[in-house]
Amino acid sequence: MNHCLQILIAPLCFFVAAGAALAQPAVPMEGQPGKDVVWIASPRDMVEKMLDMAQVTPADLVIDLGSGDGRNVIAAAKRGARALGVEYDAPLVEVARRAAAGAGVAGRATFMQGDMFEADISGASVLILFLIPENLRKLEAKFRALKPGTRIVSNTYEIPGWYGEETGRTIPCLTWCVATLYVVPPGVAGVWRLPDAELTLEQDLQVVFGSYETSGLSVRVEGGRLHGNEIRFSVNGVEYSGRVEGNTMTGTARGRTTHAWTATRAP
Repeated sequence: MNHCLQILIAPLCFFVAAGAALAQPAVPMEGQPGKDVVWIASPRDMVEKMLDMAQVTPADLVIDLGSGDGRNVIAAAKRGARALGVEYDAPLVEVARRAAAGAGVAGRATFMQGDMFEADISGASVLILFLIPENLRKLEAKFRALKPGTRIVSNTYEIPGWYGEETGRTIPCLTWCVATLYVVPPGVAGVWRLPDAELTLEQDLQVVFGSYETSGLSVRVEGGRLHGNEIRFSVNGVEYSGRVEGNTMTGTARGRTTHAWTATRAP
């Protein structure tokens, strides 16, 4: 090749090569820094374990905060659920969208670029999360405001102050292999009226306590616990179990005899 032609072509080749490199899609790398945390993806078997624990169905809206490469969202969409991932890193959002399209679930798997602390999660029926305790602590008020019965599954890290309903692990268990299931409880604090008694309840998430008053006598409510919409407590040796539906609780009381009970929230 003519020496002068080589001099002219070399810079052109450099710019073409550089342009091709810039055009390549971003490739996420585990351990890369993010806005709130270093990005590490849940192992694939843990993703499936978390979805199993949450009993995800096509009726669910699954949300992943800090969705990374989108694997939680895509796996939920493959089960027929609508799924949304919120991710601050724009290149990761594009990676997730391409992966969803490649998996054939782009119609059910949506990704938005944004701050997870500002995201609207009120419509979620399931949250699938892999966040450090500090981030979970910041989001805790939003978790409390979710609809009763909403399932939250957290990989490795527990939500501060919450009581897990179930713990699951993948086998073999090396790293990032233990998850905890939480169920958002209904609000039951307040006064409830039974036909012959008044039940005053206080609540700390799933823990319930208070007093039961009848015929001028007040007895402590003990061992109170909510499991989703299911409630259990004891009064003077009588075990109450039931279900909370809005402003009504109904169930069975077992003591010397067994009978049905109903309580209605006082206005």
